[in-house]
Amino acid sequence: MEKRELGKAGRSVSVIGLGTWQLGADWGTVDESDALAVLEAAVEAGVTFFDTADVYGDGRSEQLIGSFLKAHPGIELTVATKMGRRVDQVPENYTLDNFRTWIDRSRANLGVDVLDLVQLHCPPAPVYSSDAVYEALDTLVQEQRIASYGVSVETTVEALTAIQHPGVASIQIILNAFRQKPLDEVLPAAIAANVGIIARVPLASGLLSGKYTHDTVFAGDDHRNYNRTGAAFDVGETFAGVDFDSGVDAAVEFAKLLPEGVSPAAAALRWVVDQAGVSTVIPGARNPEQARGNAQAADVPELSADLQAKIRALYDDRIRPQVHNRW
Repeated sequence: MEKRELGKAGRSVSVIGLGTWQLGADWGTVDESDALAVLEAAVEAGVTFFDTADVYGDGRSEQLIGSFLKAHPGIELTVATKMGRRVDQVPENYTLDNFRTWIDRSRANLGVDVLDLVQLHCPPAPVYSSDAVYEALDTLVQEQRIASYGVSVETTVEALTAIQHPGVASIQIILNAFRQKPLDEVLPAAIAANVGIIARVPLASGLLSGKYTHDTVFAGDDHRNYNRTGAAFDVGETFAGVDFDSGVDAAVEFAKLLPEGVSPAAAALRWVVDQAGVSTVIPGARNPEQARGNAQAADVPELSADLQAKIRALYDDRIRPQVHNRW
């Protein structure tokens, strides 16, 4: 699989990575054997980048990855985790002492001495402009608790703020055919600053797979059920902030644009990979077949300029009014 540099992290990672939120919680239940099979299938398909967080299943996702690493010593793999969501979301909680506590917990969960990449997990907006926060993160690098750090953001303004700080190696942001605002300023700024882009929610929580209908029902413990109005966390994390019913209709139109033999999911992932500045895209998978299918999107030829223009027109017509001015 094609690999790209992850900004200032100095690591080469597969263009298709694996998001592991679903192995911890909030996407329905995935048992341990199935979760480990997903990790195995992803790596066998060429994936070398896993993204997790200390709150996914209260550490379950990290622990599963830790078990996988223990069973595969010496494997070529970059594991990025996130921290900051274990406490009340106020800037005062983003301190060096708390960082050490959270990071040491993640190190134990993953079974490693040094974390490859730690990202602030969508903290309150003032945190992105706090010099003290970045100084604390630099200290953790000096202490060899972490190799590098980045931020996960909800908005383009937060991304642009973080990019200005020289120690930031990467930005994780929602980017997909139904969330195109990062193309305007964030990706060009990241290229100029040598900051890697980790694209999350690339299928708009599955909308762009083309598998959902207006009658699709999600489990009670699935965020696509309980967070549609933002009751639990930022609504932009669920279907990329797109209204479900209008998103289903737009996904039908998206599928009609594609060349024969290319699935909507593969095309949606390829669309993200094709954007200049993207280091890796992190779709989730609940079973090995999904993991292998996601990885195969790297083999899809670059989308034509004509198709890119049609996807942009679909976004402008159906999706832009819902999301472009919000995030």
